[in-house]
Amino acid sequence: MKNIKSVSTFILATLLLIQCQAKSKPATESGNFEELKELIKSSNHGKANISFVAAAAISTPCVVHIRTKINVVVNTVSPFQDFFGNEFFFQQPRNQNQESSGSGVIIDPNGYIVTNNHVIQNATEIEVTLRNKITYKARIIGTDKDSDIALIKIEETKLPTLEFANSDSTMVGEWVLAVGNPFNLESTVTQGIVSAKGRALNMQNQSNTSIESFIQTDAAVNPGNSGGALVNLQGELIGINTAIASPTGAYAGYAFAVPSNLVYKVVEDLKRHGTVQRAYLGIQADQLTSEKAKKLKLPSASGVLIAMTNKGGAAEKAGLKAGDLILKINGNNISSFPELLEQINTHRPGDIVAVEYIRNGNSEKVNVELKNKQNNNEIIKLDDNILRKIGVEVTELSSLEKSNLRINHGLKVVKLDQNGILERSTDIRVGFIILAVNEQPVTNLNDFQKAIFSQQNNKTIILEGIYPNRPYTYQYAFKL
Repeated sequence: MKNIKSVSTFILATLLLIQCQAKSKPATESGNFEELKELIKSSNHGKANISFVAAAAISTPCVVHIRTKINVVVNTVSPFQDFFGNEFFFQQPRNQNQESSGSGVIIDPNGYIVTNNHVIQNATEIEVTLRNKITYKARIIGTDKDSDIALIKIEETKLPTLEFANSDSTMVGEWVLAVGNPFNLESTVTQGIVSAKGRALNMQNQSNTSIESFIQTDAAVNPGNSGGALVNLQGELIGINTAIASPTGAYAGYAFAVPSNLVYKVVEDLKRHGTVQRAYLGIQADQLTSEKAKKLKLPSASGVLIAMTNKGGAAEKAGLKAGDLILKINGNNISSFPELLEQINTHRPGDIVAVEYIRNGNSEKVNVELKNKQNNNEIIKLDDNILRKIGVEVTELSSLEKSNLRINHGLKVVKLDQNGILERSTDIRVGFIILAVNEQPVTNLNDFQKAIFSQQNNKTIILEGIYPNRPYTYQYAFKL
């Protein structure tokens, strides 16, 4: 009788949710959404059989379809070029809009949506379509290339949202659903299990500071799923689907998601500060093999072996040394360097983490106060104050400008303030193309601000770049 009542309640809740989703207004769609989620969860609780229906019913209204437009340069090719050569036929580059699509997850009823950075990167226009087919223009709140996470926003309220699960508690072998829009097929749900955790892919298009500690799943993920949800059977978000491992570009059995704990921290930073507050333990790791573990008399080849500690860094100040084997961070097992990075990057500079390690065969534990890259605890916040102080206004280059200049990144100086630092202390002129700040390439305003902030404790900041129609590279040095 108890099982019959449970199943009946579940069916009733699912039907109510479907009816709710059929309404046209987002506020109506989410009016009873939280109540229905609890009803579905309670009806599925304790059932011996596995049902994916509840998790699908909860998660699909919260996953959106994202369509982007990107401006690209196309060269006009003459049909006689093969006969007479390029020198006889001038190719006039022209702008052309390309469209691409992906997925996103509503995480706040006021229109905040998390997706992958690569889904909206270089987009000139972003459209978001909800489950009820209503489409909105979206704006970018912030991006983080290192974790491949971006936060965008639409102007709407009372939207259904996914709850964040604790990804540290996710277990290998656990059932999961991947929800997204592969090949523009909206609201597609696939099932699988968690195949592995802490997986590093060593993707070539990532930067040196990339965070790669993915949840691996065998749930089918294809192009268009990027930015979508990986959820558990309770319909809770455990990851953002990000990449697939495939020789063909289509699903081949392996997919990877950014863990929800890391996503949550990145999103909160982007909402509050406009940039991610990255914490550092301040170590360099040594590759740990079974042979090396045996030589050092370590219990196993699992963990992170410290090769050296950075001078003035968090680890050095806490007393950690080269040769120490880190086994746990805040009680979470650490078997590899990517797993350590995942744990550290869910924290901010100034947070204290408990590090368990082995030294000379003895188990030790120490509390470590994490630092930022400059070995302090200051909060970095992106705003216009730094640009006003420098006295510069910059704009992104069009695809045509990049093509003509034969560059793939950079910002153009369009205005200089006579009272600003650059005008007073350098010979920089309007039209200058900034390619790098202290050798850090810049592609957009966010990159430029982050680069300036990351160098503000240095004695000298150097802008490197070019002027159109001039064959030289110029450098302008100044101090804040």
